[in-house]
Order: sequence, then C-alpha cells, then structure tokens
Amino acid sequence: MKITFTTKQVIGTADKMIYGHFLEHFHRQIYGGVYDPTSKFADEDGFRTDVIEALKKIKTPIIRWPGGCYVSAYDWKKGVGKDRPKTFDKAWRVEESNEFGTDEFIKLCKKIGCEPYICTNGGTGTAEDMSDWVEYCNLKDMGEYAKQRKENGYEEPHNVKYWSVGNENWGSHEIGAKDSEEWGNLVREASKMMVRVDPTIELSAASIVDLDWNVNLLRKAGQYLDWVSIHSYWEGSWNGRKNNGYETLMLRTGEDIVGNIDRVRAYLRALGYEKKIKIAYDEWNLRGWFHPNNMFLSTDERKKYTEEFYENEVIGQRDNNDVNETYTMADAVFSAAFLNTCLRNCDIVGMACFSPIVNTRGAIFTHKDGLVLRPQYFVFDLYANLMKSTVLDTWSEDVPVMTGIDGNREKTVDTVDIAVTYDNGEYAIGAVNKDAQNEQTVDLEMLDGKVSMMRIHTVNGPSADSYNDIDKTEVGITVSEWVPFNGKVTLEPHSVNVIELK
Repeated sequence: MKITFTTKQVIGTADKMIYGHFLEHFHRQIYGGVYDPTSKFADEDGFRTDVIEALKKIKTPIIRWPGGCYVSAYDWKKGVGKDRPKTFDKAWRVEESNEFGTDEFIKLCKKIGCEPYICTNGGTGTAEDMSDWVEYCNLKDMGEYAKQRKENGYEEPHNVKYWSVGNENWGSHEIGAKDSEEWGNLVREASKMMVRVDPTIELSAASIVDLDWNVNLLRKAGQYLDWVSIHSYWEGSWNGRKNNGYETLMLRTGEDIVGNIDRVRAYLRALGYEKKIKIAYDEWNLRGWFHPNNMFLSTDERKKYTEEFYENEVIGQRDNNDVNETYTMADAVFSAAFLNTCLRNCDIVGMACFSPIVNTRGAIFTHKDGLVLRPQYFVFDLYANLMKSTVLDTWSEDVPVMTGIDGNREKTVDTVDIAVTYDNGEYAIGAVNKDAQNEQTVDLEMLDGKVSMMRIHTVNGPSADSYNDIDKTEVGITVSEWVPFNGKVTLEPHSVNVIELK
C-alpha cells in the first residue's frame, strides 16, 4: 500500500487534550487507585506516587471528574471542608466517604500537571448548584463559596477552566434523566449562571448521536457552549456479555468510531456551530465497564433480591474488571485507531478522555506492591510524547482491508490505519497494523520536504492476545535505531507504531 502526503495539505492542529483521561467514583478508581493513604506508595496527601509518575510519563493533559453516572446524584458541597458526611451513592449503590472531593481532585491535577475538568450534576442538581461550584473554584473572594474555599485552606482560586453540564442525561440509566426539551432548558439556564460567575470558563454539555437531542440543545444553549460531549464504548459488557475475539473487535475500528464524529459534525454544521463548538469525546474505551445487576432490576428480579445477591452478584462482580488478561493487544490497537481518528478529525475533535485512568477498564492497574501497565497505556506513551501538532491530509492507494461478520452485520475496515503529523521539518506517523497474523509494508511518499533518517517505536507482544499482569510482562515498547529512510516501512502484525522521520 502507498500513503502520500504534503505539508501543503493540512487538516488542522491537534490539541493535546485528545490524550486526556477520566476518573469516576466507581470500584477502585479513586479509593485504592489514585488515592490510598494506606499504601506504601502514598505521599503526604494520600495520593499514590507511582500512579502520579505513570500519568506524568504519558503527559496527561486533562482529567474529567467526578463522573460519569456517579455525578448525577452527587452533592459537591458534602465533599469539601472538615465536616464530610458519608452518603449513599445512588448510581453505584455503595457508601461514599466523601474523603476525596473537589479540593483533593485539584490537588491531584496539580501533582500530575494537568488541567482539571469538572462534570456537574445535571441529574438531581440545579443550575444554582452548578454555578455555586464555579464560585467555590474560581472566584477570588466574593461570595459565600469563595470564602468557604479560603476557610478550607485554599487562599487562591482553583481556576478550573473546563466544565461540563451533566453526564449521560439522555439515557434512562442515568439518575435525573431528561428528555431533549428538558435538557435544552437546563443547559441554557445552568450555562447562563455559570458564565456569569466566571466568563472565562469553557462549557460542555452532554450530547448524543441523535437529531432531536442536538437540535434542542444547540438551539437553546448553543450560544453558551464551547463543546459538546459524546461517549462511546464498543464492547458493551455492562452485564457480563462474553468478550469478542480480536478479529471482531478490529471490525469496530472503522465506521463505528468515525461515524459518531461525522454525525455530530453534521448537526453542528446544520445549526451553524461547526466553527464555534468542538467535540469533547470525554468518555471512550473499547470495553464498557462491568457492573452487572446494578441498574436494570425488573419487578420479578427485585422479589428475589437479597443481601447475599447484592454482595456476590452486584458488588463482587465488579472485581472482574481487574482481570488483567482481559486487556490485550486488541485494546492497544483499538486505542491507537481511535486516536488516529481523532487526529484526522482534529478540526472538530479537541478533547478525548480515556475511561478511566486507573483500575476498572483503565490503562493502569494498581496492587499493593506496584502497578501493572496494560497494553493501552503504551499507546498513550507513544502518542502523547511523540506525535506532532500539525495533522496532514493523506492519499491512500491499495490499502488492504479486513472483512467479517460482527453480530449480524458484515463490516469492512482498512487493515492499516495511518495518521501523519508534522512540525518544523520532522514527521511522526501513527501507523496501526490490525492484521493478527501478517506484516504489512507501507510506501510513504512525501510530495515536499526531505528526510533522510527513520526510527520506529512499536507497541506489541508475542501474539494478539498478549497481556501484562503482576509478575508478567508481555507487552511493551521497542525502539529501533535511526536508519536511512528509503520510503518503505514494515509494520509487525497486531502492532501500534509511531514512525519518526527527520
């Protein structure tokens, strides 16, 4: 296959925020994840230093918090100050200590060196609750909540720039779900109040790939918004659906990813907002979180519900998120294909948050003696550290394809996925080979510019099913020597690569 590109054909400038992450009060993401005062790795504030260092290494640009479904019944005021009552988390049906709240989140972001992104309660919360939260974080000394922050020991404002009105409030699974009319009204009024507190903030609101939802949202609140938020998980395993194999998952790396972006782009364009509002893909992962029997209990099922069932079949089942052999090269290859898609759509996708940072389906797994870095972690290591900011358009010839059945649909996707980035005479090319068995050779042709040397960074393992676990490391990064560039690159089977040219 042949890929042709030129610096005269530019798609746009990639925002580093597409390499962002997400953190929710679910299972071991916070307590026992980023925050664990009992750990031998804990610092003076209770944060795990090994997790922080791992997130710094991949240059984490932004973290979205506190949800997720959790936020739609969350009272942020109970998570600040000295008096923090324990509350019942109605989303995930566990007790929340409120030990980790707004100030702790800001402190975590400062330790990592990333932007905080706060998602507000669009379920049971009100426009006033949301604007009060902005007051607490961003006002210097005016009003009740800025004074409260100062009394809590934070003299200077937190200066949180990025805020989201709500989470997945379009869905019946969400506490405080709204119809499209209700949602447009709430976002409009919340946005008005939030920007009156701090006109410098950037606002997002929950969207979905649905015409009526977007029309109502954009007509009523579009003038206040900088972002619309969309979410996707491509291997839905909420209630324990069996994991599909590598080949099937690869069939979801084409239209399944870019189609969501294309449809939201069309809605923004139709309503005149394509140049004003960008897409924040602020929850995404190949695999959906595993939480069976949590939300959809029918009347008959509730009749047989017992404390033992709750402990074993609801809470106990969540530990299955931590089975590290689940996370293979399929996760790495899919993640790179997703990031390549964001890069090729950088004119409208300005943020993406991998869901979540740690544990559950995260790229990092914590245990008492250290960390396991899952295969997808190394994709972020390559892309965040090596990819350039200018994204070039490409022309492709003779691209091999993969065809197969996913469910009851036949799908065809490109076997090789390429994104070309450029800065100051140097190139970094994200190149993914989805083929589980065969190498792929790519001819790279530059219509302008000259390079003489090439180096390839590769994420891979011995097989498509390779994974990392405690005392077991099959997947990692290998780096070639700088070699003369002759225009040809060979990609290993089931591999993620960043090709440097200079």
